[in-house]
Amino acid sequence: MEISAKKVSILRCPAYDRKSIKQHVAVISETLGFQVSAGCKVVVKPNLVAGHGHNGLACTHPEFVAAVVEWFLDCGARVVVGDSPAFGRAPAVMRVCGIGESLRKLPVALIHFGTGRKVRLACGEQITVAAEALDCDFLINLPKVKAHSQTLLSLAIKNYFGTVKGLGKALLHQRLGEKEEIFCRMLVDLLAVLPAGVSFMDGITAMHKKGPIKGDPFPLEVVAGSINPVALDTAFLLMLGIHPGQSMIWRETHRRQLAGAISDELVFPLLHPWEIPADGFILPTELKPIPFRPLQVFRSVMKRLGMLLSS
Repeated sequence: MEISAKKVSILRCPAYDRKSIKQHVAVISETLGFQVSAGCKVVVKPNLVAGHGHNGLACTHPEFVAAVVEWFLDCGARVVVGDSPAFGRAPAVMRVCGIGESLRKLPVALIHFGTGRKVRLACGEQITVAAEALDCDFLINLPKVKAHSQTLLSLAIKNYFGTVKGLGKALLHQRLGEKEEIFCRMLVDLLAVLPAGVSFMDGITAMHKKGPIKGDPFPLEVVAGSINPVALDTAFLLMLGIHPGQSMIWRETHRRQLAGAISDELVFPLLHPWEIPADGFILPTELKPIPFRPLQVFRSVMKRLGMLLSS
């Protein structure tokens, strides 16, 4: 994708009403100048984590996913919904968190990013990215606004990390996380190898205090979108009253002087970030190291082996 756009479109949205969200997606797409043609292949990537233990709050809401999918279907696109969650296979996680039911009557496939393709990033790191995420006309990113115990926040850029295949994510945490700037360099470099698309942010009910799983709900009541995930992340840092320099991922985008990292250069065709009340949003009090403990990596390997053997 090309990191050049500076528009971020923001709308209030108080509830997970599919019809309203779909209308918001249409308005946001129009103001961004984002269009799709009939017959194009669209991969929708929600934020998925393990299906149990968080009451669905840690995943992109099912009705949010369904609203975006319906809009693309109305445009005549061929749509699949997929991810590579840290634990479990994507279709199973989508069934548990309710996405499967919300999409049940729609002509869309739920897929697990199971085929890997090695790519070399600008930083020199070679990683395995899901071929399913690469082989499409548009990759549509559906991040959830969440506190994160390792990176402070999980927003648009962080959600693209789910395109890295399966266990590779845990191994990259382990191998590159010793120095946070190297890990963040890899996250930002990943954007350059992914297809064009747009990020629609699920900020209707955000997660704060802890994350990415065991946090509390926060009524942010907003839907937003941008062609540039850097710009979208910067806008949400402003919206939440967080100095951008607190985010290690933003610091890397600012170091490179990427479009969208400088708040004064952002363009807001609809609402401005400071028009969204976000008083009371609480960040994690203490960040954990990015590298996973060896036991965490071992457990991840064992869980994945168990799933493969039982499938």
